[in-house]
Amino acid sequence: MQDVTTSEDRILRLLKFRGPQATPAIARHLKITLPGARKHLAALLDAKLVSFADEAGKVGRPRRTWRLTPLADGRFPDSHAVLTLEMIAGIRSVFGEDGLDRLIGARESETEARYGAALSGLRDMAKKVARLAELRSEEGYMADWQALPDGSYLLAENHCPICAAARICQGFCRSELAVFRRALGEDVTVERAEHILAGARRCAYKIGPKS
Repeated sequence: MQDVTTSEDRILRLLKFRGPQATPAIARHLKITLPGARKHLAALLDAKLVSFADEAGKVGRPRRTWRLTPLADGRFPDSHAVLTLEMIAGIRSVFGEDGLDRLIGARESETEARYGAALSGLRDMAKKVARLAELRSEEGYMADWQALPDGSYLLAENHCPICAAARICQGFCRSELAVFRRALGEDVTVERAEHILAGARRCAYKIGPKS
């Protein structure tokens, strides 16, 4: 018998990585029957971890798609959000915005050095992007990547463990974009394609060679 908790965790992870999904797609991903998928989804709905929307089709029953609720974020890493917010407020109070900027700058320098060391020696852009996705996943960002038809790459972060901090200080987001650009090299362009703070379900970056 399949572990119920494991199956439901896998559904949450699928929705986190891939966004809204129809019931048949969820069943295929878990390799279970449609009734089995509906049972797990009903349990997640009761727990208020998922919600659904019914979209009318041309024929037949409406197509039901499932998505995560804000409550589901508690099932993923949050890097001690409350403590982080308190620390940011304290730094602002004691040292002002300049002090907070210095803190972000120090974090940026440390991160850039670590990423630079991890990517050194890699010449292929795909390998660099893959390694960067690994580093970000290790930090709790649940990152993945894919090659795009135009020869560029998309680095997607399906979770933001510092989201609470970024909402009150967007310097963290600007800093991370700058780190990516420097770590990947001067011959690479990095542009933000999706942003959680702008209402997207994830943050994503398009990476390609400079023309």
